[in-house]
Amino acid sequence: MVKFLKPGKVVIVLAGRYAGKKAVIVKNHDEGTSSRPYGHALLVGLSKEPRKVVRKSSQKVQAKRSSVKTFVKTFNYNHIMPTRYTLDVDFKGIVSGDVLDNSTKKVESQKEAKKLLEEKFKTGKNRWFFSKLRF
Repeated sequence: MVKFLKPGKVVIVLAGRYAGKKAVIVKNHDEGTSSRPYGHALLVGLSKEPRKVVRKSSQKVQAKRSSVKTFVKTFNYNHIMPTRYTLDVDFKGIVSGDVLDNSTKKVESQKEAKKLLEEKFKTGKNRWFFSKLRF
């Protein structure tokens, strides 16, 4: 069987608090680990997408509306749906498996991921990833 859930692949979360949100695979564990004996992946995703920005708004309002909120979480493969898209953002140095054990490390990694994703949003590429899912 071909392994298609690779780092950089955009997925949609299907269950839980972040259901319907888009995320990117950072690290995947196809065979599982001793603590999680099932296939799972470490994801960084958008819990709040940027909103529409109007040019006549003030700079403060534009900055507020173009901000994103991120999450870092491990998901079972059964609870994510892969898409055909990939996002070329390198989260390797920021997010790792041991980040989830410590809450302060997790918050710091979320802030770093937020900075990277906001930079990516401001370039104007990958518009689909930063738009809200309509269904």
